[in-house]
Amino acid sequence: MNWLQFLISLPLFFVLFFALGFILNMVLKTTWLPAILSVFAPLIAWAAIGRLTSIDLVVFAFGILGAVVSGLVIRYLRTHGYQMY
Repeated sequence: MNWLQFLISLPLFFVLFFALGFILNMVLKTTWLPAILSVFAPLIAWAAIGRLTSIDLVVFAFGILGAVVSGLVIRYLRTHGYQMY
C-alpha cells in the first residue's frame, strides 16, 4: 500500500464506521454496540488473515474511532432532546 492509499483510507474507514455505527445506534437504540463490534472485527480479521501489518492496524483503529465517535454523537443528541426512531 502506498502512502496516498493509506492517507485516503484513514478518513474513509472513519466515515464508513461512523455511518454504520450511527445507523445501528438509531435502529437498535444501543449506544456502544457498534464500537464493540468494531473491536471484534479486527480480532477476527487478525485470526483469519494471520499477521496484520501496522498500517492495517492504524486503518482499523480509525474505523474503531469512527464507531466510538458515532456512539458519542448519538448519546449527545439523545441527551439534548433528539429522538431517533
